[in-house]
Amino acid sequence: MIQRFALSFLVFIGLAAPAAAQFAWPTEAPENWALAIVDVETTGLDPAYNEMIDLGAIYTDLDGNEIGRFFIRMNPDHPDRASEGARGVNGYDEARWQELGAVSEEEAVAAFLAFHEDMSGERTIIFTAYNAYFDRSFLDALLQEHGSSFRDLYTYYVLDLPSVAWGHGLRHLRSSGNAVAIGLEPETDDPLLHTGETGSQFNLELYRAILAAQAETAN
Repeated sequence: MIQRFALSFLVFIGLAAPAAAQFAWPTEAPENWALAIVDVETTGLDPAYNEMIDLGAIYTDLDGNEIGRFFIRMNPDHPDRASEGARGVNGYDEARWQELGAVSEEEAVAAFLAFHEDMSGERTIIFTAYNAYFDRSFLDALLQEHGSSFRDLYTYYVLDLPSVAWGHGLRHLRSSGNAVAIGLEPETDDPLLHTGETGSQFNLELYRAILAAQAETAN
């Protein structure tokens, strides 16, 4: 009875499964699952007020083997809302974004949805990020503004990388601290180089390093 309830609940929340009888967890059919390792840059901290200015994503299998990657810059509808703190992190400047080929939010969403569809196929995709709540909230706000939603793309569960690291004894919380602890180069903090692309690449490297450390411990 418990199994029947759990399965019904998964279908109810929108977990991608063609039919209840065909659903299988990652431990049972890892080939049916993939990760969307994501990082976004924004004009501030509030997804109800601020906006995304770029999006980086690397889709992988559960072992961190890359399937495909995506990066795009977009022009926010309200550039005047960009905080000085955000500009200091990601180097956002309206004129610079134009020079770098930023597109409209509508174009960015269309391109990302096409990429996601191409990469996901029949797989269930787990959203994975270093600040998962932050990135998820901004991505969902952008998608909903343009007729889609986070839940249209991803399963209910998310992988928050600081939480994953914490479970393996890496309790620095900040990405730079966890990077040094596990032997990685921290992500760049140069605002002219710091993007969703560099963030998603760092996230992938951290995920792979945690898996490698786990395997070494097991041996």
